[in-house]
Amino acid sequence: MPPVQPATLASFNSVLASLARSGRPAQALRTFRDMLARGVRPDHFTLPPVLRSCTLTGAAGLAATSHALAVKLGAQENLFVASALVLCYAGLSNLPDARRLFDGMRERDAVLWTSMLSAYAQGGKPEEALRFFGGMVAAGAELDAVVMVSLLLACGQLGWRHHGRSVHAFCIRRFIGTPLSLGNALVDMYVKCGDFAFAERVFAEMPRRDVISWSALILGHGLNGRSDVALGLFDRMAAEGIQPNSVTFLGALSACAHSGMVDRAYAIFEAMKRRGIQPELKHYSCMADALGRAGRVVEAVKFMEEMPFEPDEAMLGAVLAACRVHGEIEAAEWVSKRLMDMCPVKSGYYMSLANIYSDSGRYTDAERIRGFMKEVKVNKLPGYSSVELSIDRFHVSRNRV
Repeated sequence: MPPVQPATLASFNSVLASLARSGRPAQALRTFRDMLARGVRPDHFTLPPVLRSCTLTGAAGLAATSHALAVKLGAQENLFVASALVLCYAGLSNLPDARRLFDGMRERDAVLWTSMLSAYAQGGKPEEALRFFGGMVAAGAELDAVVMVSLLLACGQLGWRHHGRSVHAFCIRRFIGTPLSLGNALVDMYVKCGDFAFAERVFAEMPRRDVISWSALILGHGLNGRSDVALGLFDRMAAEGIQPNSVTFLGALSACAHSGMVDRAYAIFEAMKRRGIQPELKHYSCMADALGRAGRVVEAVKFMEEMPFEPDEAMLGAVLAACRVHGEIEAAEWVSKRLMDMCPVKSGYYMSLANIYSDSGRYTDAERIRGFMKEVKVNKLPGYSSVELSIDRFHVSRNRV
C-alpha cells in the first residue's frame, strides 16, 4: 500500500475554492483551520474563498484574522485579495472598512472598482453608489454588465426611474443580448420605480427567465396591491415548472394580504413549509396583515402570540391599523402597548390609539392618551420626501412636509 501523501497548499486551495463555490462555507472554514493547524502556509489564492465563506457565515472575527494574515503575508496589495476583502467587509455590513481598503490601494483594476460599487449598492447606500460611479467613470474603469446591475439596484432603491432608463439605454447600446442577471436587475428596477409596463416588457423579452425574474414581478405586484396579477404570475410560474423560493412566496402572501384572501394565504403559507422553505418573520407579517385586513384582528393577535418570532414594529403597526378599521379596541390596546414599549418616542402609535378611542366614543380615554404624550414629551415628527430633480445629475432633496 503506497504511503499517504501529505496535503499540499495547492490541494487545500482547490478544496477551499470548491467548498466556497458550492454553498458549504462552514465546511470551507473548518478546512482552513485544519490547513493552518497542519502548518501549511496560505497564499493569495487561499484567502478569497476563505473571506467569501466568512461573509456567508457572518464570521466577522475570522474575517479580521484573515485580513491580518493577508497583511502579514504581504497579500493585501494583491488585487484579487483586495477585492475579496472589500466584498467581505461589505457583506458583513462594514462599509467604512471596505472603503478604507479601497482608498488604500495603490493600484485598482475593474474588479476592485466593481466590488466597491457593489458593496455600496448591496449595502443599502444607493446615493453613495451613484457618487462612487461618477468617480469610477472619471478613472476610466471598465463598465461591464456587473457594474450595470449595481447601478440598476441603486436606481431602484432610490426610485430613480429616469436614471434607470438611462442605464437601460446604455445596456442596449453596449451589450449584445441581455445576460440573465442584467435582465433580472432591469425588471427589479422598473418594479421598484412603479413602472410595471416596462418591467413586464423586459420580462417578456428576456431570452431566459429564472426564479429571480418571476419573483421580482410577483413581489412587486403583490406589494403594490395588484393581487390578481401577482397571483396569476404565481400560478403561471408553477405551470412552467419553476420552483418558487422564499421571495416568491413573500410576493404571493403580500398579494393575499392586500386583497384580504386569508384562506389562499394560509394555503400558500402551508405549501411553503411543505417545500422545506422555513417561513421568516416577513412571511408571518404577511399572514398577520392578511388576517387584519380581513377583519380577523383577534385571530391576527393570537397568530402573533403563537409564532416563533417576536413581532416587529412593521407587523404590529399593520395590525394596529386594522384594529382601527374594524373597531377592535382590546386588540388595539394590546398592540399599542407593545409598540409603545418598543418605540416610546414615536407619536404615531399614541395617536392611533387615541383615535381608536375617539372613534368608539371613549373621549376621556382619548384625552388621557394625548395628555400622556405631553407629559412624556412625545411630539409629532415631521415627514420627508425624496425627489429626483434631474436626469443628468445624481441628487436627492428631502423636504419637510
